[in-house]
This record gives sequence, C-alpha cells and structure tokens, in this order.
Amino acid sequence: MKQVVQNYKSGELAVLDVPVPGCKPGGVLVRSAYSLISTGTELMKVSEAGMSMLGKARSRPDQVAKVMQSVATNGVPATYRKVMGKLDSYTPLGYSLCGVVEQVGAGIDDVKVGDLVACAGNEHALHAELNWVPKNLYAPVPDGLDPRHAAFGTVGSIAMQGVRQGESRLGEVALVIGLGLIGQLVVQLLAASGVRVVGADPDPARRELAERLGAAACGDPASAVVENSVVELTDGHGVDQVYLAAGGGSNQPVELAARLCRDRGRVVDIGKCRLDLPWNAYYEKELDVRFSRSYGPGRYDPEYELDGRDYPIGYVRWTERRNLACFLDLVARGSVDVEPLVSHIADFDQAVETYQSLKDGELKAVAVLFRYPEHASEAAAPALTVPAVQPRGGPASTRAVAARSPVRLAFVGAGNYATSMLLPHLAQRDGVELSTVVTTTALSAANAQRKFGFAEATTDLDAVLGDKAIDAVFVVTRHSSHAELTRRALLAGKAVFVEKPLALTEKDLADVLAAVEESGNDRLQVGFNRRFAPLLQEAKRRFGARSGPASLRYLVNAGRLGHGSWYLQQGTEGSRFAGEGGHFIDTASWLLEADPVSVYAVAPSGNEDLQVVLRYPDGSTATISYVTTGAAGFPKETLDLIADGKVLRLDDFVRASLFADGGGAGRKRWVSSRLPKARDKGQEAELAAFVRAVRTGGPMPVPLDSLVATTAATFAVQAALAGGAPVTLASAR
Repeated sequence: MKQVVQNYKSGELAVLDVPVPGCKPGGVLVRSAYSLISTGTELMKVSEAGMSMLGKARSRPDQVAKVMQSVATNGVPATYRKVMGKLDSYTPLGYSLCGVVEQVGAGIDDVKVGDLVACAGNEHALHAELNWVPKNLYAPVPDGLDPRHAAFGTVGSIAMQGVRQGESRLGEVALVIGLGLIGQLVVQLLAASGVRVVGADPDPARRELAERLGAAACGDPASAVVENSVVELTDGHGVDQVYLAAGGGSNQPVELAARLCRDRGRVVDIGKCRLDLPWNAYYEKELDVRFSRSYGPGRYDPEYELDGRDYPIGYVRWTERRNLACFLDLVARGSVDVEPLVSHIADFDQAVETYQSLKDGELKAVAVLFRYPEHASEAAAPALTVPAVQPRGGPASTRAVAARSPVRLAFVGAGNYATSMLLPHLAQRDGVELSTVVTTTALSAANAQRKFGFAEATTDLDAVLGDKAIDAVFVVTRHSSHAELTRRALLAGKAVFVEKPLALTEKDLADVLAAVEESGNDRLQVGFNRRFAPLLQEAKRRFGARSGPASLRYLVNAGRLGHGSWYLQQGTEGSRFAGEGGHFIDTASWLLEADPVSVYAVAPSGNEDLQVVLRYPDGSTATISYVTTGAAGFPKETLDLIADGKVLRLDDFVRASLFADGGGAGRKRWVSSRLPKARDKGQEAELAAFVRAVRTGGPMPVPLDSLVATTAATFAVQAALAGGAPVTLASAR
C-alpha cells in the first residue's frame, strides 16, 4: 500500500510503498476514503523539517533538553548516533480521516466490514491507503453523512475539547483569536451553543468566512474593530472566554486576550502560540488560563487508546471517542457546516505536490482533503441522472378555469420577496382573486391580507389545500420547505408556482416528481423569471437563430449578505448558489435553447465565489461567475452571448446591445433605449403567463423537463465542487 512520509533530517516528502498493517485484536483495519491535511499542525511539521539543524533546535527547545539529558547520561557519541538515526528516518503524516472497515479484529462488535468510520490519531489515522485503528479512536459515521465531511472528525474533536474547556454558557460572549481550520470550527461550535462570537484574524477572507459561519463580528487583531465589537456586545465588561487558536511566534494573542477578557474570565489555549503571559494583566483580572489537550480525555493514555479501556461515563462524560461521535452527529444534523471549509481536494498520488504548494503559499487553503484511489476513480467521471416523469394524466393536468370566473390564488408564505416582487403585480391584475394567505404566524398573514386584499388569512395549510375553489397555490417560503409544500399542493390537484429552488436534494426532487406521476398533475412553474424579462426577450429576438455553437458568460455580482440572514443557514437552507443559481442556469439554457449535458465548478478558498461551466449538446458553453466579494456599486448581472459573428450584451436588465458583422453590408449595431422605469427582471410577465396557463388549461410557461434539468444542474454544481471533476447530466429517458 502507499503512505505519505517525511524525512525530518532532509525535509524530503514522499509517497512510499509500505506493507499493509495487520489487523490486531481490539481494532479494525480501515481503507481510507478521505483524509484531512491539518494546515496548521502538519504544515508546521513540514516547515520544521526543511530548517537547518540549528533552526530545528530553536523550534523544538523541548527536544534539545532531552538531547542534553541524554548526553549527560550516555555521552556525546552515543547520543549523536541516536539522534541522527531518529532524524534520518521516515515519519508518518496525518491524523484525521474517514474510511471503510475492511477487516474487524477480535473483540470488536460495534462495527462490521463495509461500515463507514471516522478515525483519529497521529499513529492510526495517517495519510495511508490502509490503517489499523484501535476501538477508542474510531466512531461510526451517521447515515447520510458525506465521507468528506466525516474526515473532519478529529479536528472537530480538537475544537470541541477546547470549547468544553472554556465551559461556555448560553448568552455569553467569546473571542476566538485565529480563524484557521480549528478557529472556524470553534466559532461554529460556540454559535451552536448559544454563545455570541467575535473573531480576530489578519486574513480578510477568513474573517468573512467566520461571519458567514456564525460569528457576530470579526476584525484584524491590530485594528480597533475587534475591541469595539467586544465593547458593544458586552457593555464594556469584556468577553467571558478567549480561545487561542492561533500559531506563530507573536505574543499578540495572549496580550489581546488579557485586554479584552472580563474580570475572572477564561483563556483557553488550543493552538500553539507564544505564551509569554503579561503577569500584571493576568494577575489583576485573575484570569483562568487553561490548556486544551488535543481530542479530549484519553489522549496520550495508552490504556485508553491502545488497550481500549474506556472511562466510565459517570466520571468522564466526554472522552476522545465520545467527542468524535458528538462532532459527527452535529455535522450530520447540520448544526456544524464543514463544506465551506473545504478549499481543495487532491488525489492521494498528488500528495507531495499538494504539500509543496501549501508550503510555498501557492495553494491558500483552510482545509485540504486527500481523495484515495477508489474514490478518485469514482469521481473521475461522475454522473447525475436527470429524472424523467410521465404523468398518468387526468383532470388535474388539463383543468381550466371557467371563462368568466377569476383565477383564485392562495399564497403559502408572505415574506419580503412575495410582498415586494409578486403580490404587487397580482393584486392589480384583472381576473385574479387573492383568495387565501397562509403563514406560520398569524400577524404576518393579517398584514398581507390588509395590504393586498386577500379574502382570508390563516395558518391552516390543510384547509387551503382542501379548498376546491382555489385554483393555484404559490409557495414562497424558505428553501428547505419548497419541495414538500409543492408535493402536497400537486397531490391536492392545484397548479403550483414555487419560488426557486424547486428542491435542495435529489431525494426532494424525486418526491416532487413522484407526486406528479401519482396525481397526473404536472401544472408546475418555478420562479425562473429572467427568461420573461422584456429587454432580454427583445435582445434574443434580435440576435436570431444560431448556426454554430455559442459562448455565454454570465457575471453575477451577488454581494455580501447581512449578518443574521437565513440564507446563511446552509445546513438547513442550502448554499446561496443552490438557492438562486437556478435563475442563471435557466437563463443560459433558455438563450441556448437546450438543457446542459455536463457541469463543472470551482471555488476559491474562504468565500462563496463560484465559477460554473455548463456544456450543451451542440458544443455551446455557458460560464456563470457567481461572486460575493465584488464591489457593491458594480451592476449585479451582466451577460454576453457570442456566436456566428454576433455579440449580445445585457447590462443588468437596464440596457442591451447587439453587435453583428454584416459582411459586405458593413457592421450593424443595436442599442436598446434605457428603460423608462426600474429594471424589469420578468416577474410581471412570468406571472401573467402562469395565470394565463391556469385559466386556459394550456401548457405551463416552462416545460417540466426544463425545470427538472435546471434543478438537477444546480445539484451537479455541488457534486462537481465536491469531486473536483465535471459531472455528466445523464437523462433518464
């Protein structure tokens, strides 16, 4: 088998062929799926190995002391031979992975061959194809948890043990100094515990990431932002705990901790930073300085780690293994989100190059994963099936509203988008009756009823779905509820307009399509409004038919979200692109008059910027640049379509231009006049088309196949990010 090793004397990194470890009693043999590079601990070790002998001595004074003791006991020659022999040997790297149990040793009855487990330990969870792992250093992976995410188990346990040492309580305020991998996890664990968090780090990308993951505020430790935020959140008293998750030789973290911690607060050292405590500052506040020892109780105890002797839960509630299992459970339930921390996934055979890129600074990353051969081959050509559905047919699929009757609409949800972008158009449309508004809170329903003239307001969804007088239901709720509400409305025989996204998972999409097939009701529209924008429709008409493949570029300057936005709840509501990316994929597919056949996506470290490349059957491509880090003053959406000597340009739905080579007739150019009113992104026209389809029983504005293909393409974006390879969209037809 292959394993990553390093020679501490020369600094050489290598992937060696080594013997497969035996499966001893009291443990399991695990075939690695993904292992995590600790960009703090491991890179420090790699960097130290590249130092001169004097540099190594300066960086490890503890080891120098041991050498001097050996000299006094054994003499210089014997000590020299011993030290050089140890330095000139290969040592392993790695301590956090997820893999599949390949063999079970005697005495193990909690897992079986084929089970997925997360493993810990710098002697047992190595960057190697196979590892023997003792019982107390692995934990079964909860059903449905991605192996990539389970590979974070060990570093998650380190962060969790640090938080436990801080003894945080609901409503307290904490300062996290250092927003690397461990710091980001500490931020999330504290936020999940009801603690308000201030983060400090010189890297702006890491500060932004921490705020997206739950920090109340972040700033450069050298600026006034951190101190001002602490003063504001604590009424000037100082934070209850400080977590030192930084590294390096600066004494700034412990000095900042003393300045911003309250009287008798707690300072927890999780990382490896300089600890020259300013005596007066710590004495006057009587600060409680604590150390967090790795993954938790049991660490460095051979009877616990190697012999499998557990500590009684009544005496030691949280051991290494219990911390590991607890962290996996939090990730599985969405309380902690590690996906935004994954900066890069490298194939295992590229381990040396990956370490070198990290060491040289070419690869800037919060977390890097190694993907092992079997998983790499699976990811080399991943495919995602675009489901097809054949409605059984019946009254629901052809139902029309009597010519003289109004189309009766019910709204499920009355949030900002519904009340600002949809209801104003419907409230003044002839032939439409706003029948009922349903919300989870009575007051929001009453407000919508008063403002837009709904006949009824209620919190009873079942009553609305059972009302035969209602022709169509609008689903305008949070993303995670869209699929289930759509499914129920379809089964009730209603036409459905659901705001994007239609679904967040393949299972949710399958459930919606099962409802279509079961009921025969295919009266479904998703709020992809851009294709209905009058300016874009005019530009497409002027562009005309294509004879060859096209290149489309769509820049979406999405901008930053305000702290507290529910869009940031990625564990339950999906990523930002999962929520609104369907808009841009649908627009591209409509302009190119086809559905994509493959999707590729890449993302830089530390933010939600994405580059998505869609390929179409005729060879056309569409590149969607979805960025959150741009300037707020720049237009949100710009689009260029290039083919057959023509270029169509759309500037934020305010102006469009067409450039075309006219052959012998010279160059032709069209520029739209500026819109007389605010930009029109097509909501009004989209709603008119939906109401018309409901009234007449005619085809829905966008074919169901197209809605499904666009939704599947948004799933493929996440799959491509995870796998690092293009995802083929295979039709189920």
